[in-house]
Amino acid sequence: METRHLRHFLAVVEHGSVSRAADHLGLAQPALSQSLKRMEQALGVRLFDRSRQGARATPAALAILEDVRVSVARIDAAADRAREIASGSAGQLVIGLVSSALFDTLPRALRALRKAAPGVRVVLHEMSNAEQAQALENGTIDLGLMHTPVAIRGPMRERLLVRERLLAAVPDEFEIGEDGAVSLAQVAQAGLVMYPQDQLPVFYAAILDALRKAGLTPWVAQQANRTLTVLSCVAGGCGVALLPSWIRSLDFRGVRFCPVRDGQELPSFDLSAIWPARSVPTLADLFAGLDLAS
Repeated sequence: METRHLRHFLAVVEHGSVSRAADHLGLAQPALSQSLKRMEQALGVRLFDRSRQGARATPAALAILEDVRVSVARIDAAADRAREIASGSAGQLVIGLVSSALFDTLPRALRALRKAAPGVRVVLHEMSNAEQAQALENGTIDLGLMHTPVAIRGPMRERLLVRERLLAAVPDEFEIGEDGAVSLAQVAQAGLVMYPQDQLPVFYAAILDALRKAGLTPWVAQQANRTLTVLSCVAGGCGVALLPSWIRSLDFRGVRFCPVRDGQELPSFDLSAIWPARSVPTLADLFAGLDLAS
């Protein structure tokens, strides 16, 4: 028994006539009658009593009517869902993200995604760069919002989302110049509060290299694997952190944010979307292609 037989059955019940149901369905009456006969044979019961007045559902037909309606509705819903997923407008997207994506990039991306594909369910996991790299390789996340450059095994696609200059996060009591800035020498002398080297090896090395090029001897006073932990360490007087400019959006007690006046050689802080390259379009492709301008 096929789905079309169920639809034909419902049409005859609704219209009370094989001829009227055939007109509604756009079928020849003999074809509809044959479809009903096949359904009756499959079930082993008579479904309609026919007369000149029309087709009246038998008690057996009435007994299964609601079940048939529910079945057809579920089949239609499943078909719609399959089409939505195939077109990229529904499904589930698992995203890993570093904490710096939470404050600007992620809200804009989620708003854009809701407009482009409101049926997509998003699952979010805050993770370090290293954790995301492993999760992308293992296939446990579909897309990562992470700091680049980063090494990940396997064919990946990448889109740069944000490139920001670094600011100094300093304790409240730190001496700041009349221009509202600090110098690299002050940063080096205070000691650095940084993300662990294995999380952002390229970024870590670039900061130390910039200080060395300025003739300074950098030292890492404290490591912390989350941005808020970094700020807590700065507020506690552990040292100075170099963080992207979005950090100004946070009001963190005990910490001030200021530019580094001679920090031209400091690296930029890049946030990118990285996701596996597939032969067919995926929800990750859709997400990474969103317009995040607004």
